[in-house]
Amino acid sequence: MKRVTLATPSMELVKSSKNNDDDSPDVTKETSKLASMADSLSDSGDSYQQQPPPMQKGAAGSSSMASYMDDKDDDESSSDDDTTEHDDDHDDADDKDESDDQVERMAVSEASRVLKLRFIVYGSVLLIGIILSVSTFGVLKRLALEGKQAEYFGFVHSLNASIAVIEELNAQPLTANDLANGLLPYQTYFQALDMPGVIIILNSSCAKAVTYMLNENGGATLLGEGDLHDPDYDFTQQIFPLEQANDAASKRNCRYSMILYASAMVYAIDSPLLVNFTIGIACGIFAIIVIFRYLDFTSFRGSTKIITAALQANSILTSLFPKIVRDRMIAEQQLQMPLKNAPASNSIMAEMMQGAASVHGTAAEEEGSEFGDGLVHRDKPIADLFPETTIMFADIAGFTAWSSVREPTQVFQLLETLYHAFDKIAKRRRVFKVETIGDCYVAVTGLPQPRRDHAVVMCRFARECLMTMEDKVRMLEQLLGPDTAELKLRAGLHSGPVTAGVLRGERARFQLFGDTMNTASRMESTGLPGQIQVSQETADLLIAAGKVKWFTPRDTKIIAKGKGEMQTYWIAGTEKGDGTVSFSGDSSYASKSEASLPMSIVFDEKEQLAAELAEKQARLVNWCVDVLLRLLKQIVARRNALRRAGKLEESDTNEEELVEYGTLPLDEVVEIIQLPQEYVPEADTDQEKVVLEPAVIDQLHNYVSNVASLYHDNPFHNFEHASHVTMSATKLLSRIVAPHSVLSVDDDDQVPDSDELHDHTFGITSDPITQFSCVLGTLIHDADHCGVPNMQLIKEGRSIAEYYKEKSIAEQNSIDVCWSLLMQPDYADLRRTIFCSQGELQRFRQLLVNAVLATDIMDKGLGAARKERWNLAFAGAIDENPVDTVNRKATIVLEHLIQASDVAHTMQHWHIYRKWNERFFLECHKAWKEGRSENDPSESWYKGEMGFYDFYIIPLAKKLKDCGVFGVASDEYLNYAIRNRKEWEERGQEIVSEMVEIANMQEWSKK
Repeated sequence: MKRVTLATPSMELVKSSKNNDDDSPDVTKETSKLASMADSLSDSGDSYQQQPPPMQKGAAGSSSMASYMDDKDDDESSSDDDTTEHDDDHDDADDKDESDDQVERMAVSEASRVLKLRFIVYGSVLLIGIILSVSTFGVLKRLALEGKQAEYFGFVHSLNASIAVIEELNAQPLTANDLANGLLPYQTYFQALDMPGVIIILNSSCAKAVTYMLNENGGATLLGEGDLHDPDYDFTQQIFPLEQANDAASKRNCRYSMILYASAMVYAIDSPLLVNFTIGIACGIFAIIVIFRYLDFTSFRGSTKIITAALQANSILTSLFPKIVRDRMIAEQQLQMPLKNAPASNSIMAEMMQGAASVHGTAAEEEGSEFGDGLVHRDKPIADLFPETTIMFADIAGFTAWSSVREPTQVFQLLETLYHAFDKIAKRRRVFKVETIGDCYVAVTGLPQPRRDHAVVMCRFARECLMTMEDKVRMLEQLLGPDTAELKLRAGLHSGPVTAGVLRGERARFQLFGDTMNTASRMESTGLPGQIQVSQETADLLIAAGKVKWFTPRDTKIIAKGKGEMQTYWIAGTEKGDGTVSFSGDSSYASKSEASLPMSIVFDEKEQLAAELAEKQARLVNWCVDVLLRLLKQIVARRNALRRAGKLEESDTNEEELVEYGTLPLDEVVEIIQLPQEYVPEADTDQEKVVLEPAVIDQLHNYVSNVASLYHDNPFHNFEHASHVTMSATKLLSRIVAPHSVLSVDDDDQVPDSDELHDHTFGITSDPITQFSCVLGTLIHDADHCGVPNMQLIKEGRSIAEYYKEKSIAEQNSIDVCWSLLMQPDYADLRRTIFCSQGELQRFRQLLVNAVLATDIMDKGLGAARKERWNLAFAGAIDENPVDTVNRKATIVLEHLIQASDVAHTMQHWHIYRKWNERFFLECHKAWKEGRSENDPSESWYKGEMGFYDFYIIPLAKKLKDCGVFGVASDEYLNYAIRNRKEWEERGQEIVSEMVEIANMQEWSKK
């Protein structure tokens, strides 16, 4: 039986605002922030909204299929079923499985509880701090006032002891004026009193009172006549009768006394000291709060990680296991866990994510495990039989070959874009995604919740995925390069019972088993790109649902492994007027019977083909422009960095004087191209900040479009092939890396030193003009190619052959045509961006000439000269300037890079080689049929390819490896070359016969 495990799809974390209606707004807001943080880990992007493709040339099949599958012409009996299904889908869109999930509720509840606790604690600490600071200030002030009052009354007490000074006054009778005029020695007495601010009133019943205030420096100051004390300090009154004076004045009935009062100066508090002391206490409290906040932040960060991990784990579990299975797993675990370990959710989650699923652990061999004797699991497995399901296997036809010529990041960009779109469709239609196996997408309907319309829903799902695939690959071709739009979805459906459950152990997942899985896989593998093939069982269910118009029998029975002959059906594409159905999609290598499937003709065939080619060429142009724009930004970034450093040489350029009259491109080929010897590290960081002028972008797009129009409609030498060569050159340039000796041995993540990388790659990585020239050279190298080799042009006596002296005719013509186009006034801004000095212009021209002429591999003179230059650069010992040695190596490496890119299809996946080898054969066969070639290519094609591999392709791949600058790309090219050569040796003759038959069919169709 075929076993299928579940993949981990994009996680969609829960929203924290759920189940928090009773929370305060602040708590809810904070909780939402927490969930938003978890949401940032989830899969973002707007959900895919399926739009019907426009009714245009080249898209008739898709448009008709979309309308047909959702047609309203079905029987009355089936319309109710459709309505029910759509209602179910609508209900499903609003259904939130996560709302009932125990782990989600635990995570959200924990987040709310923690946030509430934090607000309470912080509010309490802050309130206590304020109260404590105010209370401290009040207490300190009261203590200070009590101290002042005690000091004052202590002074009064000491005054009682010293009043004897006054009692010793002269006993002669005194008048009040005598007392007021200071006849008594009061000033002497006041000098001995040390209590500034005390008010002293000398009072007499026979005269006015006099008020004094003690000074800070001793003595007293006369404030004036009368009682001038502050009434607020009446409570401090102290009266001292002057007995001696009273006795002396008794004859006149005059009474003398001294009254003391405190003043504001006495009770004055040292405010700065008190305030500073209070501030110190407040700072201490604040420091405590800061320390507590730090500890709380550390704790909260840990709890946040736990909650986030719980949300992530819950999202993974939601994807890995259907809700019914999850509920059973959690319930089973809770029964086994003692209550003292509550809450159990964390343990459940931890053990589930450790792979035990219903989490019985993985140490089956240990004593006390669930396996008892180590052979049989004690507990009942979580598994069920689902008798009515429909399973879909969907594979991306051509993906393996496509991915072999892409960077890893591009491969994942394609898969993530497609699978993300499929996942959204599955969620909307209540289709359960089982897994992805490489480029194969597996889904099922009818489980975990049984549904009677499982076959109908799966057909709709497969159809929508197929349409979505067509839209996405067209869009991605402008980003990922040629042939992306050629990718097709091949789907197979089968209905029947399936066993599903959780296979416990390490990395346990929800898995499906049974013959239904095997048969669905056979439906996919025996299908055709762009088609949906269904089994007899699925077709019977469609008939029962009133969808008999949805499918048509396949012309021939398939032979399925382990099944024998099977009658299968195609899900319908377009509906003809007679009620029969035709199909969308085809295959380049389909058998005769499949290639003869009837096609609905909506537009004129030639007009439709022209529209498709124009659309494809537009996508290729956009991709080429995008590649060249990135290199232009690098040129500008390097130039700006040199300008800031004062090292940029700018001058007026004279394109007319660059090429002397009568000079041919072949005469300009040089052995050594002088490349910049200085690496500018600032340019690497500045290139992302460069913004090109709109005029430059428009001119580049216009130039590439005009170059594309220069290519003829040849099977091989066309703009599509030029784009493929450009993509191969771009990949090789991106693979230029330093060897392990340049890398740091202490840090595996250490990038190569920039200067060492510059020296090791002979300066190629440091000069963006060099890279731009190589890429542009691959784009124009076959422009205006007439579809026959140079030798044929010589034999035909063409004037162009005479003009170029019968040497590299097509290559030199491509240079002249495209160079003349670039020199037009319409591209002035573009030229100024590419080069800003005569030196840069000359280097750009030399690089372009050497690159294009390197693609002429049939000229023996050029080949011998190139071989000699290689030997001098890498095998010989030349007494020359070290700079010239480096530039010599760089020049010959660039030539071989262009050569490898030109024939890259021979060193790539077998299907890529087959595609372009067939097109080249068709071009040669066409020339022979038109009388422009003496020999039938089929007679020598097999042996010719063998010799081509032995004497050119494999030696070229070895040179890529020997020069040591292409990293793993050189090994990849060499391995593919050896494998393709071996397979050609085994199958080449058979393939030649097939190509002859295809050529004859094309010739017949034109008649």
